[in-house]
Formats: sequence, structure tokens, C-alpha cells
Amino acid sequence: MTHSTASNSLLPIFSAIKPEAIESSLDQKLAENRQRIEELLANTQRPDALFLNTLEQWDDQLDQLWSPISHLHGVKNSTELREAYNACLPKLTQYATEMGQNKGLFNAYQTLAKSDAYAQLSAAQQKAVDNALRDFTLSGIALENTQQVRFGEIKKRLAELSTQFSNNVLDATHGWYKHLENVEELAGVPESALQNYQLAAQNKELNGYVISLDIPAYLPLMQYCDNATLRQEMYTAYTTRASDQGPNAGRWDNSQLMDEILSLRHELSLLLGFDNYAQRSLATKMSDTPQQVEAFLLDLAEKSLPVARKDFAELEAFAKGLGVTGLEAWDIPYYSEKLRLQKYALSQEELRAYFPADKVIEGMFTIVGKVFGIEFEQQADFDSWHPDVKFFHLLSNGNVIAKFYLDMFAREHKRGGAWMAECRVKRKLLSGEKQLPVAYLTCNFSSPSASTPSLLTHNEVTTLFHEFGHGLHHMLTQIDCAAVSGINGVAWDAVELPSQFLENWCWEKEAIPLISGHYQTGELLPDSMLEKMLAAKNFQSGLMMVRQLEFSLFDMKIHDEYNPDQPQPIQTVLNQVREKLAVYPTPEFNRFQHSFGHIFAGGYAAGYYSYKWAEVLSADAFSKFETEGIFNRATGEKFLGDILQKGGSEEPAVLFYNFMGRQPNVDALLRHSGIVR
Repeated sequence: MTHSTASNSLLPIFSAIKPEAIESSLDQKLAENRQRIEELLANTQRPDALFLNTLEQWDDQLDQLWSPISHLHGVKNSTELREAYNACLPKLTQYATEMGQNKGLFNAYQTLAKSDAYAQLSAAQQKAVDNALRDFTLSGIALENTQQVRFGEIKKRLAELSTQFSNNVLDATHGWYKHLENVEELAGVPESALQNYQLAAQNKELNGYVISLDIPAYLPLMQYCDNATLRQEMYTAYTTRASDQGPNAGRWDNSQLMDEILSLRHELSLLLGFDNYAQRSLATKMSDTPQQVEAFLLDLAEKSLPVARKDFAELEAFAKGLGVTGLEAWDIPYYSEKLRLQKYALSQEELRAYFPADKVIEGMFTIVGKVFGIEFEQQADFDSWHPDVKFFHLLSNGNVIAKFYLDMFAREHKRGGAWMAECRVKRKLLSGEKQLPVAYLTCNFSSPSASTPSLLTHNEVTTLFHEFGHGLHHMLTQIDCAAVSGINGVAWDAVELPSQFLENWCWEKEAIPLISGHYQTGELLPDSMLEKMLAAKNFQSGLMMVRQLEFSLFDMKIHDEYNPDQPQPIQTVLNQVREKLAVYPTPEFNRFQHSFGHIFAGGYAAGYYSYKWAEVLSADAFSKFETEGIFNRATGEKFLGDILQKGGSEEPAVLFYNFMGRQPNVDALLRHSGIVR
């Protein structure tokens, strides 16, 4: 059943977006907003709810203009679009800085916070006002004029640098590939990957096989290809992207950008009265100090390192039994997969046949429906940016409450990784109507071939559930004040709670039959394979835990310990962290940090630890479902009411306590990860 996409929240018309018109449209909107705000402040003596709603409407209009442009920049990049995007970004940054340093706006919010009208606001609106006053401070409202100017210059430059960093990684990823005509060189690689390599070659009008650095192409080769020389070549190309090393050394090099980013972040933090950027970052998070974060990470490391060392010793012994005396970095995924196969007689490739993408999506909807009482309907009538994109309505009691786009497959001109982004935020319009939330859900899985549908590894299944968890957080909110609706206003180290929480159903015996079915026969995942998959869940979990802790500690240290007078090379800091946490050596040419977009181009700077902290919260929250039943509607309703629907309207520590009746503890995470039994 399908419905028209028309609603009280008009959807973007992607086909009408012309790169050449973007900059002028933005200029017009920014000028309009500036004038409107000036007039509003001139005519407002007693700010109230209407004042807030009016500002929110204008902010939302700007978001509705920019959101589809920003999205296209990630999923359908082109030279023309990139130029327009890059031209606009400094203007948006400047506008945001202006608003954050607008003394008239600040005074209006202060007046409202101290007036009787504040008491008449909803709890969500009060939280929005409180957050706004905090953010004015973090935007430099108290700075002298010359300092404010410098603050604005830094913000503008940081936006430019982050965009360039991301562009360099994208260009470096797509700027190298391996072309092979002889299939014997790909011995061991599964047929599903070979088909994708052939398709990639055809797309480049080449014979044979093309292996790119996109994860769906790169990972199967590293895990299965018997050709160690080819694995080394691929590993080198992948881990040196956008750096001073590797086959494209110096091309798209992010080295200087990273140094400048750290320097400017530090300077910005000093302007605001912080000692470093780590302190500035934590001002909007659950954690209080960098020392608290480091202690949390090192405590997890202490518990995990013995397990990680045992994991690696087992791998070394296994490889030695096959005649390999020294494991290189490019050998580890390959022999790990062989060890997994020996221990559990099960490979990710065998599992792939039982997880066709359409079945997984259908099953995911069923699971979410059982837990939270919602339904999904695919739509046929919508404007899109690519034929692969699907569009859905989310319903509760027969009423449409949200909508989302689903873009599943990797392709050229699309940024790697997986993410959820806002298209429309839930809010109350000036007319009194409610604007429905709309989400973008983006992944990079292997496309269907002429003979085979898209088949997911179980790791990819968990990725899909993860992003859908973010989507539910955005779409199921009951908060109609945009600033704290959905994921807005949620402390960054709690924003991963719903996403990691939803991953748990990918591992439950009751849930897996809903998301599995052989793509040819429809046969459910056999019990024998299911038992092996569950047994293999924590295979090398120690190694994986320590790897994430390494990334998190590195991120915190480069921001917490930055010294502008004697800045340590980023590589040196990373090496120091590895001396503490790494279980096996990393090749000297490896430049992982040069493509670490989460902290240099995303929102996770001095906040990558959030993934681990949110894992603590999510594992702990799921333990309630383990006790009361994974499809227990009462428990689902409580999680819905206490967490998902509340958005950023209350502090996450309060919401978590309301759900669990206690403070979080780390025990469930250690148990789920196989670190303790």
C-alpha cells in the first residue's frame, strides 16, 4: 500500500537542485533571516513562547534549504556541487557565529529566562532556552570585539578545513584502484566479491576485475585473498589515503590540514577560557573532565588487554601452524577469517546468503514494530537523487508520524561509511500544526548484481540496525521544540545510546529468524549455523575493544595535551597511545589518522570515546530486555517513553535513571563483549 508523499511538511525536490543556483538562494535566505531577526528584536519588549517559535521557524526554513544540498554533497558529489557547497559553507559558518554573538538575541534570551514568561514555557522550551544561553557563552558572546572577530575567523577556517579534509579522503579513496585481468590472482575471494569486482571493471569500461578502496570491495579481499602481495598492496593504499605515504603520497595530503585544525581548535578554546579543546568539547557532554574520560578508557583497557593479548597469541599460533612465522598487518584479517572458520566452521560469506538486504529490512521493521508498536509503509511516489533510494512512512495507530529515505549501496561520488542525518525536524508550526520528522539513512553495502540481490554480512546487518537506531531517535520523538527534538540537544556521549541499543537484536535467537532467509530458497538460518554465529560473536572481541580504545584515547590526548609552543607531531601522540594499548605493531607507513573523519571532519573531536560510553549505556539498558523479554511491549514502551520520545528535553543521565532505576554500570558491556563471563 502506498500513499502520496504530500503532507504538512513538504519534502525536498532533489531533481530541482541546480548547483549554479545554490549560492544565490542561500545568500537570499541569510539576508532575509538577518533582516527578520533585527526587526523582531526591535519590536520585542517581552520575549515569550511566540518569540521562540518565530525564531525556530526561520532557523527551520534555513535548514530546509541547506539540508538537501548538504545531503547531496555526501551521496552524489560532483565538481559543480562541491564548488557550490564550498562557497556556501563559510557563509553559513559566519551566519552561525553572528547569531551566537548577537547581543540583542542574547539579551532577549536572558530576559526571557528571568521573566514570568519562562515559567509558562513547556519543559522542552525551558531546556532549549537554557541550552541557548550556554551556547551563547560557547560562541564567544562575552568576548571583546577583536576577540569575537578572531573567533569568527577561526570558526570559518575550521569549517573550510574540515570540508577539505573530507574531500581529500573521498578523492583519495576513489583516486586509486587495482585492475586485474587474471582471476588466478584473486584466488580465495568469494564469488559475490568477484561479481562486484567485474561490475566495477565494466563501469570503468575495462576487462577483468577492479578492486577499489571502498569498504565493500576492500574488506573481502583482505579477508579472503590468498595473494599476500596483493593484500599488502591493498592495505598500503588503504591505510595511506590522503597522506604523505603510499602510492599517492603527497596527493590529497591531509597532514597540514590536521595540524592547522588542532592549532585553531586550541586557540578557540583559549579564547573561551578553557585550557584546551578537550575541555571545550566536554562542556556539552555527560563527562566532566578529560581526566575522567581517560580514566574510563584506561579502566576498560586494563580489563580488555589480557583478553586482547590472548586473542592475538591464538592467531599467531594458528598462523605458525600454517607456516607463517611473522604476521604482518595485511595478514591479520586473512588469518583471522581462517581461524574463525576453523573454530566455528562458519564464515561471513556463508552467512551472507541468508541475509538478503530486502529480507533484513523487512525483519528489522517487524522487530521494531514488536518492541515499539509502530508500522512501516514503502512509498512509490517521491523525488529522489538515485534509483536505488527507497522512501518509507512510519506509522503509529494508522497515522503517519515520520518519514525516511534509505540509501543502501556504495557507488562512485558517494561518501563512504554509514550515517543518519536530519531532513526535517519535528516541531510545532506557528499555525499549531506539527511538522513531521524526516530522516536520511545512508549505508555503503554491495549493490545487487544481475543474478544476485544485495547480500549483507552479519556485520553489515548490525550497521544497518545501528543507523536505524539513530533514525528512531530522530523520528519517534514527542518533543515539538526543534532545539531539543529528536537527537537535537542530546549530549554527544549519549547520542549513540539508541543506535548501539538496537544492534542487540541482531544477536538474539528470537529475532534472527525475522531478519534471515536464504536468498534462493527462503530457508531460515539453520540452527547449526545460528549456534556457530552466536558462538563466534565475541571472536577477537578483546582485539576489537582495544582497537576502539586506542582511537578514543588518541583523540582525547591530541586535544587535551596540545601545546601550541611545542606541538607534538600527531604521529608521535598516536605512537605513544599504541605503546600503551596496541597488541601488535602497526607499519610505520600506516596513516590511519589522515582519514579519521570522525574527529577531523565530523562531530566527534575529543568525543570519540562517546561510542564506548554509549556502549556501556546501551548494553546496560538492553539487560532490562534480557530479563523481561526482548519483545516485551511494556519494556519497549518504557524505553520509548523514557529515552526515544524525550529527545534532548532532559539530561541523558536523568533519562537513563528513569528507565533503569539506577546509575549505569559497565558490567553488561563487559559480559556482552566476552571480556568477562
